[in-house]
Amino acid sequence: MTVKPENKKPAPEAQLQSFIDRFDPKNQKVIRSIRAAVRKRLPTANELAYDYTSHVVIGYSPTEHGIQSIVALDARGEGVRLYFMGGPQLPDPKKLLMGTGKQARYVGLETASKLAHPDVEALIVAAIGQSKIPLPSKGKGSLIILGRAAKERPRRSSKK
Repeated sequence: MTVKPENKKPAPEAQLQSFIDRFDPKNQKVIRSIRAAVRKRLPTANELAYDYTSHVVIGYSPTEHGIQSIVALDARGEGVRLYFMGGPQLPDPKKLLMGTGKQARYVGLETASKLAHPDVEALIVAAIGQSKIPLPSKGKGSLIILGRAAKERPRRSSKK
């Protein structure tokens, strides 16, 4: 009797890295640096990764449910956006939030350093404050892969 080797899924970090690897090298660097900065800012949040045909989304949630994410990175060939769940209800005196969604609004991030800008930090603090479920006060969140598109093509910036 022949024993077939088990089909082992790659570790979550390896899966997420493979999603990011499909972007061009410049975007890979930006995505990774922004992810590291958000992870540092929200160390106890779970990272919930979704892979789509044209983009990768990483939500930062106190639970294992994406709908409860506080913020989410949306990485595309054109750049990275930081989405704020409950964005329409956030105080935004500087009018930084873009989009017209009923549940979320975003700011564009060219670099990880933009996260430290006082106006963006104020939005993050407000988003944490309005979360119905608080982030754990200690510990480290897990990386959870929740979705992946069946067929992928290389991601490149769109030509205009």
